[in-house]
Amino acid sequence: MFSFSYEELREIQGYAFFFFVTFLTVILYGYIVHLFKSEKDGSRNYEQYSKIPLDDEFTSTPVEGRGDFDKK
Repeated sequence: MFSFSYEELREIQGYAFFFFVTFLTVILYGYIVHLFKSEKDGSRNYEQYSKIPLDDEFTSTPVEGRGDFDKK
């Protein structure tokens, strides 16, 4: 089957770690761009979610509706 020496395995592990970290960094920046674009377009207002920890009583009004459930 495959027979790798210890040095070869460490080199493969180093390359895999580099590409994995690079991939996760690209995903993170893509998500950040998505958040800023959706807030700029007006489709979402993420600042309203910052009130949730301060106003979490049972009788407080929801931050946003639940879609079809509110229409019934």
